Amino acid sequence: MLSKKTKYGLKALIYIAKQGGEGPVLISDISEKERIPKKFLETILLDLKKFGILGSKKGKGGGYYLMKDPETITMAVLIRVLDGPIAMLPCVSLNYYEPCEDCPDEKVCILNHFMAEVRDNTLNLLQKKTLHDLITK
Repeated sequence: MLSKKTKYGLKALIYIAKQGGEGPVLISDISEKERIPKKFLETILLDLKKFGILGSKKGKGGGYYLMKDPETITMAVLIRVLDGPIAMLPCVSLNYYEPCEDCPDEKVCILNHFMAEVRDNTLNLLQKKTLHDLITK
């Protein structure tokens, strides 16, 4: 299940991307139109800025804008930035691997093998879908 942070982050990015480069978008506009609590949205947008997905401009005419073309921003990247691992278990995570404390041997663990398959199928879809795909639907 997507966290509220990820859901709101994706909604905000879709809103910004739909503005089509008409200039920076105000947090208050995103918050109002997408019904996202403003303080929470500020934190989310700062995270997206820290990872180079968004840029910001202060002062009059300021706000947030995309730093990259929406066609190059995959859902896999966005979910990892906003939520962390895509894998459902830490023992199958590609970027956040941790062994399970209760598992004596991952090589023979049926759950590990199944969750690795779930991760691969999920990742395959998330790497194919871009922000551009979402805004053109």
